[in-house]
Formats: sequence, structure tokens, C-alpha cells
Amino acid sequence: MSTHKRITIVGGGLAGLTLGIGLRQRDVPVTVLEAGSYPRHKVCGEFVSGRGREVLRRLEIEPKLMAAGARTGASVEFFADTFRAGQRALPNEALCLSRHAMDAVLADDLKRLGGKLVTGKRSTGELGEGFIRATGRRPQAQDEGWRYFGLKAHVRGVGLESDLEMHLTTAGYVGLCRIEGDEVNVCGLFRSREPVQGLGRNWKDWLQGAPGSLLSRRLAGAVWDESSACTVAGLSLAPKTAADLKECAVGDSLTMIPPVTGNGMSMAFESAENAVAPLEAYSRGERTWEETMKAVASANDGAFSGRLRWAARLQRGLMSPRWSVVLFDTVRKCPKALDVFFRLTR
Repeated sequence: MSTHKRITIVGGGLAGLTLGIGLRQRDVPVTVLEAGSYPRHKVCGEFVSGRGREVLRRLEIEPKLMAAGARTGASVEFFADTFRAGQRALPNEALCLSRHAMDAVLADDLKRLGGKLVTGKRSTGELGEGFIRATGRRPQAQDEGWRYFGLKAHVRGVGLESDLEMHLTTAGYVGLCRIEGDEVNVCGLFRSREPVQGLGRNWKDWLQGAPGSLLSRRLAGAVWDESSACTVAGLSLAPKTAADLKECAVGDSLTMIPPVTGNGMSMAFESAENAVAPLEAYSRGERTWEETMKAVASANDGAFSGRLRWAARLQRGLMSPRWSVVLFDTVRKCPKALDVFFRLTR
């Protein structure tokens, strides 16, 4: 019988479930508290690139995702209004799967390994010893005067020319990628100076782009899955430092990387894996909680600080009407610039 101290993870999203799986593989007793239930749709690019796939392989999760219908993506292209930058090969193949399917796979794997998963359970207040926050983003009404919000829905009947398409719009950007079941995930990040009303009704207007744009043409014949539509607001894209937090956190609870990098899901998996060894040592009684928090924070700050700084600069550039034109033109005239952006944010 294990004599390890129990670890309680608050939040059963990508980071929380992955952390639970990694700890159970080391015989650490784990409880995951999730406010919602599975399966569910969430605003997400549904596109795992960068080092995230390496984590999924090491934790033996990737074969289960492939069995659930995950597709691989090898190409990317940027679009702006009626202009295109030209297709580029991704440095490494990405993995594309809906959160509806992915969260369910991870939840089942955690339970198969003996982890305890409690749904419909919300935890409030500051978390103490032995508790990890993985509840996702920390809401912030405004970021430098802007209100950021995300929208997502799945469509059928849409053919993509690249596995990942990024379309710049006047208010943000929209990413499209192929997922399981011949569907395409349509996910966008937008901003506004004023409160935006009625997103639950007019989300499709934001995701379809301006009339006549390449995005609107791409989605002209789309059959929308209304049940997959979801929204999220109060997003903050300012880089956070783990060492400054009073809690042990992973995933978006730690910090959120701008979605344009296509690296948010990867960082969730990476941050979870970075926390496994320190938490195992704590569970065995080999480290104090204070030492454990410092070790987790140090590992994640070391892994993400540089990437977050470059991602924030790229995000500001793409959201600026003047600089987005410059960035798009740079990528169009010098395709290798895209390789640089990918390397700096990964």
C-alpha cells in the first residue's frame, strides 16, 4: 500500500489531467477536482504543436489520442483579407483533435491508472499545501484597456489548403485546422475597447470574417455544428512569472501564451510534466511544500519565460493594424521569417 502524500489537483483540463496521469504513473495518490463534466467543448485551437507531442509520447498518451481520431498536421499558411503569405511546412508535425474527444481520453486514462476524478466540484479561495491549481486562465476584465475574448465552433463541408490556416481580421485572428470526423475547428481571438454584447447569439458573425475576405470565402459553404459553439471572455495575455504566484500552478493558471503561436496546448502538457518529479518528491516526504513550489516554478519559468516574451511581442504586432501589415508582408516576402517566429515561441 502506498504511503505517499495525496496530491489534489483543482481543475481537470489538459494540464490538470495530464499532471494526474504523470503522477499516477509514479504511484502517487491523486484526486482531480473538476467543476464541469466530460466530454465538453471548450474554446481551444485543438492543435498540439511544439514540444507538447513529446510529452504525450513520454506519458504514453499519444496512441490513445490517435485511436480517438486525432489527425496530424504538417503545413501552415497565413492569410490577411484577400492576401496570402504562402504555405510553409511546420518544423514538426502537429496533432489535431477536438477538446471534446481529448479531455474524455485523458479523464478515462486518469481513472484507469487509479486516479480519483470528482466532477461538479468547484474549489474557491487560495490553495494550500498539497493542492495544485490547474483551473485554466485567471480572468481579467481588461488588459491595457482592451477586452479580449475567444470563440470556437466546428464546421463540416470546408476544405483547407493547409493543415493549419491563420486568418488575420480587423479585430483579431481566426485559426482553422482539421480535426477528427472530417470536421474543421474554427477558433478566434478578438479584442474590443468596449463591452461586446450578444456573443452567445452572433458568434458566427465574428468567426466568418469580413464579407469578401478569404476567410469568409473559405467558410461560405460551411455547415456549423451549433452544439460545439462556445465563448470565453476576460482573457489576459500578459506573461506571468510562476515564482510570483502564491500557489503551485500549471497550464493557463500559471500563464497564458497568445493563441497565435499555436502553442497553448503544448505549454499545458509541458507545464504538467515539469511538475511531476517535484510533486512526487514531496509526496514521498523528500521535499517540503515550499521547496516543491519553488522547484515547480523554477522549472516552468525556465521553460517558458523566453517563449512568452517573444509571443507577447508577436501578439501585439498582429493586433496592431499598422504592424500586422508589416509582419504579414515580412512573412510573405521572406518565408523563413515564419520559421524564426515558430522557433522563438517554442
